[in-house]
Amino acid sequence: MDRMKIIKRRLSMSLRSTRPVDDSLSELAEQMTLDEPSAARENGIVHENVKMGSDGESDQASGTSSDEVQSPVRVRMRNNHHRRISNEDINKRLSLPADIRLPEGYLEKFAMNSPPFDKPMSRRLRRASLSEIGFGKLETYIKLDKLGEGTYATVYKGRSKLTDNLVALKEIRLEHEEGAPCTAIREVSLLKDLKHANIVTLHDIIHTDKCLTLVFEYLEKDLKQYMDDCGSIMSVHNVKIFLFQLLRGLAYCHRRKVLHRDLKPQNLLINDKGELKLADFGLARAKSVPTKTYSNEVVTLWYRPPDVLLGSTEYSTPIDMWGVGCIFYEMMTGRPLFPGSTVEDELHLIFRILGTPTELTWPGITTSEEFKTYKFPRYHAEPLVNHAPRSVCVCVNHWLSSISSSIFSVKNIQLQRDPGKRSSTFPESGEHVNRLY
Repeated sequence: MDRMKIIKRRLSMSLRSTRPVDDSLSELAEQMTLDEPSAARENGIVHENVKMGSDGESDQASGTSSDEVQSPVRVRMRNNHHRRISNEDINKRLSLPADIRLPEGYLEKFAMNSPPFDKPMSRRLRRASLSEIGFGKLETYIKLDKLGEGTYATVYKGRSKLTDNLVALKEIRLEHEEGAPCTAIREVSLLKDLKHANIVTLHDIIHTDKCLTLVFEYLEKDLKQYMDDCGSIMSVHNVKIFLFQLLRGLAYCHRRKVLHRDLKPQNLLINDKGELKLADFGLARAKSVPTKTYSNEVVTLWYRPPDVLLGSTEYSTPIDMWGVGCIFYEMMTGRPLFPGSTVEDELHLIFRILGTPTELTWPGITTSEEFKTYKFPRYHAEPLVNHAPRSVCVCVNHWLSSISSSIFSVKNIQLQRDPGKRSSTFPESGEHVNRLY
């Protein structure tokens, strides 16, 4: 209030004087400019070249005046009551893994440049801090072995210099005119928000001119490899554990309106503790409103439901649950349930076991042009238990649904030796073991 009175008094005096108003206002502005630094120093803050960034954030908050990641040194905080910052503080502040190794001198630098812990950290300052630690840089990861190669990407086994842990490096090739494939964009956007014990973790994203590298947690094998190692004869006990983890991870996705749309054994990863995690979200889709129609070119043929095989683009979570049933059967029997070679062959195999649909069992099916084109014979449904007798033994305890971390955090829940495993190092069948073979 006192300062406003001074400004009014000076303005009033200038209007009474014979000097031009513009000259008086210029002098007043200069005086106010000279007064500001002293007031700022009294508050313990020194501003250096404060400008507005391209996204509306000031450099004081973001640490940079452009979208380019720079060191957050625009603001120096002088706090007489400065508290000592520990590694745990930074890990919590930046959501870092507990075993990360911070660069030398980073604690002191972070303490000087970071806003007080009781204030939120800007997106841009957080991004700059992560970059200084080593995230988003290729040199942070050591490439070891090549694990596989697809149409758009190559996957390598690697090691992180920040934690010394193994990682999976998925290198996605970027075309000069097309840019990043839509599958990569979907996978990144969804996995950044999906944090669950049964969903693979995306640790880092590295973007260069030639490729986009996604850094995932490393898991030793997929479910298909696990079944092959077991000679396709899995313990019913282990089937229960894997089925429960698959359903729990999928329930988490569905609660967040995300459809995986490509469930198959090759996309279910398993680590050496027996934890199963959903992976490869390249075909996944957020089920948003009002969008209700999707592509029917999804899900590997053997795990694709009949309505999608017949061309339906209006589907929801059952598209994933059909895949769960097929995978469950495959774990119990050691063979695929519907191993068709074409869409027509796949439908024949489905109807041969479940019966050819009628208006009673599938209202509206007889008016489907696709269905009438194939002219399927009249198959009668067979009890599925005739094809998988062991499936009657599987029942998952309902109380396990309350577990928020790994299923193996529950006492006495461990994998057993699989009967078909070809190894002389196993304990006797039926004994609990601490690792996944």
